[in-house]
Amino acid sequence: MAQNFNRNSQFTSEIPTPQGRTANPITEFYSIFSEAEVLGIIKALEVNREIPLKYSYKGRGATIWDTFYLKNIIPKWYRPSSVEIDLLKQNFTYINGNLQECQKLNIIDVGSGNSYPVKEFIKNLIQMERLNQYIALDISEELLKVSRKNFQKWFPFIEYKSYTIDIENSCIPQFFIKNQAKLETLDTANLFLHLGVTIGNHKNRTQVFKNFRDSMGKNDFLVFTNEIGSNSQWDGIARGGCKYHAEQIYEWIKSQIGISSEDCELVRKYDLATDSIIANIKLHHSYTLNFKSMKIDKSIHLSKGEEITIWRHHKFELPELLQEIEQAGLQLVHYSTNKYSSHIMVICKLASN
Repeated sequence: MAQNFNRNSQFTSEIPTPQGRTANPITEFYSIFSEAEVLGIIKALEVNREIPLKYSYKGRGATIWDTFYLKNIIPKWYRPSSVEIDLLKQNFTYINGNLQECQKLNIIDVGSGNSYPVKEFIKNLIQMERLNQYIALDISEELLKVSRKNFQKWFPFIEYKSYTIDIENSCIPQFFIKNQAKLETLDTANLFLHLGVTIGNHKNRTQVFKNFRDSMGKNDFLVFTNEIGSNSQWDGIARGGCKYHAEQIYEWIKSQIGISSEDCELVRKYDLATDSIIANIKLHHSYTLNFKSMKIDKSIHLSKGEEITIWRHHKFELPELLQEIEQAGLQLVHYSTNKYSSHIMVICKLASN
């Protein structure tokens, strides 16, 4: 079972008041999220009118993501390739060749999801007898269960380790990744993976990069993928995650916090302030959200017309990407794009200074 460091009931009906409607998160909400996470959601709602996307992978949100991935991303007979899988394959020789000073590799898959993107990559390392261990890290305990099931089916003789972690709020503790039998050896490098377009979904990308930096040693690489291009040139047509994933998150969040479907709508747009494409719940009535659990008693008032961001994605333009990496104390060593130049894989190490 994954190690974690850090009530199901019916809908509470929305009650009209002179000031608007009220909503109470259902009992399941408080079983899915820890007290600290509930407080984090409350703060994000108060300050940014947002429920951070990372929380949508918990509870039934994990099934929503896994179903979306299997339906829309994993290679099929009619869709024989996947961007991240292809980019990993394309860069395997470079990554493997530039880590030859170390005999073994620890793969630390941060935001592992269902682990499908790394399947072929891991298979190649095993065949070359270079894999020391695979460690899956994710904010979602439920997704880690999916990951474990998949990995143990593919590689039944390889040890699988997993831990829950929020990379936006903390670096990766060293004892997660050190092989306890080889604490004193220097022949093993860590390869940190952050695949999909996850880096572009974070609210605080700078902190994520810094947390990776603080988790890395001199022989380690960070490998991540994301979309590239101009966000402001979005044509207003929802595709991929912005359409299908956002729609499912919208339905799930409404049920969790108790907002009636007829009282809101899902809107997608370009957000200048964060240079991102976002999906929001737009309210047609004023609402008071009441958060009440054992130690929490907090109400948030939202006016008619206000919006709550539930999904976001930021594409990178290359100069901006380089700047963010360097400001975090990382150094670009290699990058490549897919054949359509729509996605990029970036390989970084600790900055030499």
